[in-house]
Amino acid sequence: MPAVSRSSSHAVIGIAPKVYHSDGDELMRKELADPEEQRIVLIPDALPSRQPDAKPRLRIMWGQHLLEDLLLGRYRSVVCAVNSTDNSHGIIAQLASMLPTSQWDEKSITAYAAQFATTGGESKVKVLKFDMDMVEVLAVLRPPARKHFTIDDLASAFRIVSGMLHRSERLPCASVSFLGARANVLLDDRSKEPAFETVLKTMFDSGYTGDVYPSPQMWQLPPIGLFARYPFPASLDQMREGGY
Repeated sequence: MPAVSRSSSHAVIGIAPKVYHSDGDELMRKELADPEEQRIVLIPDALPSRQPDAKPRLRIMWGQHLLEDLLLGRYRSVVCAVNSTDNSHGIIAQLASMLPTSQWDEKSITAYAAQFATTGGESKVKVLKFDMDMVEVLAVLRPPARKHFTIDDLASAFRIVSGMLHRSERLPCASVSFLGARANVLLDDRSKEPAFETVLKTMFDSGYTGDVYPSPQMWQLPPIGLFARYPFPASLDQMREGGY
């Protein structure tokens, strides 16, 4: 039998606390049995400590809606993609249409990007600033010489972004993952979409330490353990190398 505390509350020790009121826990267990449900499985990457870990990290905002968080004013800046031909499906145009005081729309965004597309070379990545009142958009301009972003493009862009974020008025900052895009696809040297870990490593190694929002498609991942911060714990590399 589980041990019982001697305190006045007589709480049972060793039994996990309930998450939901009433029979909510049981109902949610049944909900998870539905293979069609969107779900993710988060696991802690470290034990809690009285001393906060001050190491630079990326926070991964699993299950959160970026546009909603931007509209609620949770961030002062956001990093996303832009191109010089068509941004009708991009998050930058969606954001501009939703912000009540924004003077930008899809046509003006695309026209502005087109002005810089060939400046300094058609294969050079650039970061454009769009002031949308509530939030400043740091838009990574896809080089017009290519139909997609490369990992090198992403690294160059986030070195620029990291320099721009030294100004405290641009913090806190969020970024899209650049995965699952329509017009501004990110591909690796095999012409395939890279792993999310590759994207995180590229951002982090380039000096970025803000929040990152996974693509909505990633909410439908198979039931694997996911971390909420990057760099991932060393135990992951140990397992990959055959250790425990």
